[in-house]
Amino acid sequence: MIFKSKKIISFLPSATEILYEIGSGSQIVGVTHECKYPEEAKNKPKVINSSFDASAMTSKEIDNKIIALFSKGMDIYVVNDKILTDLKPDLIVAQGICEVCSPFTKEIKRAVSILGYNPEILILDPHNLKDILINIEEIAKKVDKVNEGQKLIESLTKKINSIQKITKMKNKVNLQRILCLEWIDPFFTAGHWVPEMVEIAGGINGLSKTGEQSRRTTIEEIKEFDPDKIILMPCGFNIDRTLIEYNRTIKKDIDWNSLTPSKNGEVYVVDAGSYFSKPGPRTFSGVEILAKILHPREFNHMTVPSNSFLRIE
Repeated sequence: MIFKSKKIISFLPSATEILYEIGSGSQIVGVTHECKYPEEAKNKPKVINSSFDASAMTSKEIDNKIIALFSKGMDIYVVNDKILTDLKPDLIVAQGICEVCSPFTKEIKRAVSILGYNPEILILDPHNLKDILINIEEIAKKVDKVNEGQKLIESLTKKINSIQKITKMKNKVNLQRILCLEWIDPFFTAGHWVPEMVEIAGGINGLSKTGEQSRRTTIEEIKEFDPDKIILMPCGFNIDRTLIEYNRTIKKDIDWNSLTPSKNGEVYVVDAGSYFSKPGPRTFSGVEILAKILHPREFNHMTVPSNSFLRIE
């Protein structure tokens, strides 16, 4: 049987990454404004854009804007009707995780109504690392790249196993309490796959559980948990953007500076947009980054991407 190469539109940055990793990047005909990795993805037609420009907004302004849009039933994402109809996709890959992070059910329904026919729809809904691996397998089957998908899964699983080989020998009584913050104004704890990433890296995750959505938290709740280390990973932000937010929101806050990690110089910033916010292959590099932060001596031998984390002095 001759396999027909499908024209794919990706509504999800992590799906775009997966498709490139398994050798199907050339089949992608359209992406979202957030599909920036690998570099070639930036040149693909943008089928979806944000309804507002968040680049110059503060974290609080972004949060307020999203709340306002939700309350009025307005769109966070805008579908480009003309580009979509011109591309005539055979397959649309989207997500069912979070209405804020990427185009969601409403955008999928709109796309189908605009097209006037029913393309294949693959909905990804990962809640942990195993789900991410399953998503890779699902995408690989859809594009006839089963072997390539399996090789990618094996390489990512190997990363996890090599970390666990070391962290499983740790005395659980002495493990550090770790708080990962997905937003810092207001505070949101990191949920979904992040708690599992922390546990694999050899820490005790606080204020959230694997598979649960990220949620608001307070400085009082943080004080009660009393973490040993805090890792700032605002959704979609890189290190530079996070530092800007940190400096103008909490750097001089009395309550923040009374926390144990602040006093001990154990607050870290990571490149969340690349290694933590998006459930794709680079999430597994995120586990390696956490292992380096939590146990720098034991993982001194391990190489992680440059500019992937920073300790705030």
